[in-house]
Amino acid sequence: MAMKSFRAHLFSLRTFLALAFVASQVLTVVSCSEAQEHTAGAINPEDSVSMMTSYGVNTLISDSGVIKYRIVTERWDVNTIRRPSRWEFMKGIFFEQFDEQFHVQAYIQADTAWYFDKERLWKLRGRVNIRNVKGLIYTSEELYWDGMKHEFYSTVFSRVVTPERTMEGTYFRSDERMTHYFVSNSKGSFMPDDIMVGNEHDKKPTEPADTTQPAAPSRLPATPHASSPKPTVTP
Repeated sequence: MAMKSFRAHLFSLRTFLALAFVASQVLTVVSCSEAQEHTAGAINPEDSVSMMTSYGVNTLISDSGVIKYRIVTERWDVNTIRRPSRWEFMKGIFFEQFDEQFHVQAYIQADTAWYFDKERLWKLRGRVNIRNVKGLIYTSEELYWDGMKHEFYSTVFSRVVTPERTMEGTYFRSDERMTHYFVSNSKGSFMPDDIMVGNEHDKKPTEPADTTQPAAPSRLPATPHASSPKPTVTP
């Protein structure tokens, strides 16, 4: 009887272990089949994607209802989420600038560009080149274009080449047509007429006095004699 009782107990233990193993396998399969929710972190506004991306762009841009520019670029991103909102031209940009009669006034090219639409401010970076109809060529690594003030400016090394002169400096400012410009801390070659030495009123004569004219007498004779010889001038 004792042996039978032991065998029955052993059978019950084996049965319990088998059932426990089967139950664990079932739970494992069920848990693996349940869907897992993968939650990513919040999107950083600095990393927000563009609301519009265009490729192979060749379009005209108007200003106050008048066509002013042609833009050619490989990629154009418009991002209104970032602050300030901007257009991005990370693959380079090429401009044509027109006057009121739709005549080309200048060409502008840069490796990278940003346009901050609220401020109407362009930022051009990397091999910035400008050429206007008068033959002026401007080159720099960075240039700002203020649409509010209608001017260009730069605080890095800039080079201006015209048919008459070459100028280089670390500060540049100009109107939009590149006809009136200013370069400070500059160096380069100039025409003699471009160099002004001081104020005209402060200049002192450096040449000897002209001696081809007779000096005025200190006192005229009261009654000059008729036979008095006339003064002669010796050149």
